[in-house]
Amino acid sequence: MPADYTGIIAWALIIIGILLIVAEMSIPGFFIAVPGTAMLIVGILVLIFPELLSTIWAPVIGITVALGAMGISIYIYRRLARPTGPPMTTSADSLIGKEGVVVKRVIPNSYSGKVKIGSEIWSATADEEISEGEHVRVVKVEGVHLHVERVK
Repeated sequence: MPADYTGIIAWALIIIGILLIVAEMSIPGFFIAVPGTAMLIVGILVLIFPELLSTIWAPVIGITVALGAMGISIYIYRRLARPTGPPMTTSADSLIGKEGVVVKRVIPNSYSGKVKIGSEIWSATADEEISEGEHVRVVKVEGVHLHVERVK
């Protein structure tokens, strides 16, 4: 293969590989990271060793690089996607008795009020109007809405 085409092919593989990796980062799904990584590595190898494409070993090297890229990509993906701890779940009934802070004014007979309990914000109502910044306690849960009272 002429040397001037080898450089063009190498740069094309590198650019396509980078574009596939960037597309994978934009729309995760792990479907194009492996071929993108393989193209990038093969392109770099062809730049360093231009005679690589004209040898009988080119298919073997390509398959080896693709399998290596697959292994590396899967390893990196698993490291990035690994959960940092057990999944956090909150049962609404477990909120009874907990205290929080009003982040949006709570109005009687309306669920437009918002209360922050821990790191979560819940819709809330009360028997009396409660202003922002006041501390409240959960007395009842109705679905995903809380009934709160002012902490005295």
